[in-house]
Amino acid sequence: MTDVWSQRADAFRESPTHREGPDLDLLVEWCEPGPDVKVLDVATGGGHVARRLRDEGCTVVTVDPAPGMQPDVVSRAEELPFEDGSFDVVTCRIAAHHFQDIRMAVVEMARVAQRLVVIEDNVFVDERVEEAERLRDPTHVRCYTEDEWKEMLTEAGLEVEQVERFERHPVVEDWLARVETPPAEAERVRELLEGHVHDGVLELRSIVVKARRSQN
Repeated sequence: MTDVWSQRADAFRESPTHREGPDLDLLVEWCEPGPDVKVLDVATGGGHVARRLRDEGCTVVTVDPAPGMQPDVVSRAEELPFEDGSFDVVTCRIAAHHFQDIRMAVVEMARVAQRLVVIEDNVFVDERVEEAERLRDPTHVRCYTEDEWKEMLTEAGLEVEQVERFERHPVVEDWLARVETPPAEAERVRELLEGHVHDGVLELRSIVVKARRSQN
């Protein structure tokens, strides 16, 4: 998977749905940024969260399993090489559906966070959408429901404070091209997502979740 994502690095740096949007604005706001805030950006990808948080004065360390994404540290989310409570805030945007062991990744993010974990990801819709996601990109593992996210974060010792729901609208052909979906699989993806595409634009649902370390 790492080599595949290194090859995709430029596409994700330039992706409009990753580079900007009200969901990104809110995620940055919920990180409670400032000059004294140290942040870990997990699965940084194109680095858009890190860029915005640095603009807000934060010290940001980026982590990604793909060297081509040019992270500060090459690492999987499931085995973060940092001491407990090393960061004020840990964030992860539109990446968790690729994690092989989501629960371990959430535990690790909570472990190294002293104060907050702020996550955005696409949410589970139904099995047809999941099949389409896997056909489009075999590195897709699974999307999770809002309740599943709340459960995982709570089990990791965090208190979910806020959840906000968003719709993101990538152009379908750009969305397929970004990960170089082969033509046969792309055709099946279009069939599976027929009810979620309007005028060539796909409706994707995501949530941003803000969870704070319990003080107990």
